[in-house]
Amino acid sequence: MSRSRALLLTSVLLVLAAGGYGLWRWPLALPAALFGKPATPGRITVSGNIEAHESVLSFTQVQAPIVELPFDEGAYVARDTLLARVDDRLYRQQIEIDRANQQVAAAQVAVNERSLAAAQSSVDSDQFDLAEKQRDDRRQEALVKTAATSVQARDLARTAALQSAATLTHDQAMVQVAATNVALARANETAAAEKLRLDEITLGYTVLRAPFAGVIAVREAELGQLAGPGVAIVTLDDLDHVWLRAYVNEQDIGKVRLGGAAEVTTDTYPNKIYRGRISFISPEAEFTPKTVETHAERVTLVYRIRIDIDNPTHELLPGMPADASIPLLPPGP
Repeated sequence: MSRSRALLLTSVLLVLAAGGYGLWRWPLALPAALFGKPATPGRITVSGNIEAHESVLSFTQVQAPIVELPFDEGAYVARDTLLARVDDRLYRQQIEIDRANQQVAAAQVAVNERSLAAAQSSVDSDQFDLAEKQRDDRRQEALVKTAATSVQARDLARTAALQSAATLTHDQAMVQVAATNVALARANETAAAEKLRLDEITLGYTVLRAPFAGVIAVREAELGQLAGPGVAIVTLDDLDHVWLRAYVNEQDIGKVRLGGAAEVTTDTYPNKIYRGRISFISPEAEFTPKTVETHAERVTLVYRIRIDIDNPTHELLPGMPADASIPLLPPGP
């Protein structure tokens, strides 16, 4: 065999060996690239999408057609911004009725208080009259004993005293009735005031406001639609609380700690780093999400993690792809 042929054969063998090694390493390298093989020593890079707290907002306690719906999907709204309003004419009319009822109740209180005052005056008069009649009765009794007056005069004085006492007892009972009527009237006045307050609260439910600053992710209603309890109007994403959902492969999960720091970057703002913290590590392994199509990656076991991200300027939006670089703990003994 010539020297050139020997060199050629050696080169072929080297190429085949390198190719075989590459094919052997490729199934192991691809999942690691997807789920966190460290790009730099001591760190792992994971990828995912930004997510946010979502609230599905609807009207409560009221049912009426929607008359105002000022924002479309994707609009940013500040806290307490009006998101929708329903026709409130029936609820306002109910408040006017409540106010009229409250005025009637207040007038009834005044009438019963005057009745109570009159009944009390009658009792005071009865007490004076009874005292006078009792004095007359005692004088007539003394005069009968000295024969200075007749027995009939004494009996008439005694009867007058008894009648005065009965009148006092009757009027005292009327005072109790009048006092009870005042208490009932005041209770009715309180009930009318509380009914007015309740309907004023219900009127407030005819306006739907943003409970926090965020982005309208979904607008599920249209003008003229009948809104009611449980009927979704908009879905609002809370941009003050966003996170990155990502997956770490099984061999690296033991090197990631809860509460650990992470640096998040996005393609939208490639030169900006967002600070994050690992707030959740799944206690159970799962297969790679089905969005990874090949069988080799689907059978790889991974752990889901959540990275809370500071987002004071609301630049990070739900659905935005992002990467996180996480420092790994040193291997144990």
